[in-house]
Amino acid sequence: MIETHYEFTGKVLIVGFGSIGQGVLPLLLRHFQLKPSHISIVAADYDGCEIAARYGIRLTAIELTEVNYRQVLAPMLEPGDFLVNVSNDVASFSLIELCQRLGALYIDTCIEPWAGGYTNTRIPPRERSNYALREQVLTLRKDFPHGPTSVLTHGANPGLVSHFVKQALMDLADASHQKIDPPTSRAGWAQLARHLGIRVIQVAERDFQQASPRKQPDEFVNTWSVEGFVGEGCQPAELGWGSHEQHFPHDGHRHPHGCRSAIFLNQPGAATRVRSWTPQAGAYHGFLITHSEAISIADYLTIGKGDTPDYRPTVYYAYHPCDDAVLSLHELAGRNWQLQPKIKLVKEEIEHGHDELGVLLLGHAWGGYWFGSRLDITEARLLAPHNGATSLQVTAAVVAAMDWAIRHPTEGIVEPEDLPYDEILAFCRPYLGELLGAYTSWNPLQDRGWIFPEEVDHTDPWQFKNFRV
Repeated sequence: MIETHYEFTGKVLIVGFGSIGQGVLPLLLRHFQLKPSHISIVAADYDGCEIAARYGIRLTAIELTEVNYRQVLAPMLEPGDFLVNVSNDVASFSLIELCQRLGALYIDTCIEPWAGGYTNTRIPPRERSNYALREQVLTLRKDFPHGPTSVLTHGANPGLVSHFVKQALMDLADASHQKIDPPTSRAGWAQLARHLGIRVIQVAERDFQQASPRKQPDEFVNTWSVEGFVGEGCQPAELGWGSHEQHFPHDGHRHPHGCRSAIFLNQPGAATRVRSWTPQAGAYHGFLITHSEAISIADYLTIGKGDTPDYRPTVYYAYHPCDDAVLSLHELAGRNWQLQPKIKLVKEEIEHGHDELGVLLLGHAWGGYWFGSRLDITEARLLAPHNGATSLQVTAAVVAAMDWAIRHPTEGIVEPEDLPYDEILAFCRPYLGELLGAYTSWNPLQDRGWIFPEEVDHTDPWQFKNFRV
């Protein structure tokens, strides 16, 4: 039995009630002893209303827009309440600014724009990037330096994986037989990463889940939000750009402002493939889907400033979704990124499989080290209702960060890297299945060029050029 923490006396407003909202709800009730009358849900439609009704919670179906969001949400929030943003197409910047002004706590799992913001061709690709969205939200720190705690991008990834990175760094420090205490500052973590020789950090995820019936033609299937996945897949591919990189991509672009920790490619992430590795899958080809953690982790571990810092690892997400989602992406690309007429979020239809989500640290003395979670669908269903293997890794991290924010209510706008990794992992551990670390001798040059010659840099296997397919 996973322990209940304590009673939260404020109200909770959940914005969005798809797979993540539905999975978060029972965990909120379990950990914070919330009364149903203290929870409200605002969603774009009535999907999930039966689940809300089962818990005696009111769901209001209204599509939030840039015009009406204040009118709808402000009357539902008071100082000390908590807004849980797990929606699509509702701008995070707007909700964070509203919560700061009203004195309400806030959390989301990614930084969203208003509807159409990911694919609006009137906006240049640079401004449709997660880098631009993050920089915009972080400007609010100047306006609200000591406001209520707003936790940005704290799901599984982004979110939980930032704590995996710190744990992996400590594991490698232990393996070096050097007595190194966990750093207590951003600079300390960056110095540790440089000391260990970390060149590349991949968020390496392989989803092995299978559902029945299988994907049909003109249908997009996924184990979590279809709209969310397609939206981020159509954004420019993005990655934190390491100080060791010597070959700038021919389609790469830098940003002229902000922290300068990341670059973007002039093509969708769902059209960009990279090489990676997980313990169960071994070597695989993943999609370079843009995620905020690629930018925030690279920024957090930077020593120096600008485009040529003294040290920064290359950081990006290498995602192999479930097999039906891979087929859906191929079909989506063939339709020139116009979404299929049918979409299907599989939950109860999943018959077997697990999700392997972790971080792969490369370039150090031991070659490669992967640390993360391997969660089976059967175990996930036993651990928490309305969850699957993919969603539970997200929802547990949401509630863990909420737990921290409630205990630290005046921290202002924070990112996952600002939270204590050991506390978050301790909270999430009962929900993560098998939490493990694994060493590997794999590198992106292994078995390359034997069937056709390839243009790779054999002098340095840790160049992004060698990972990209």
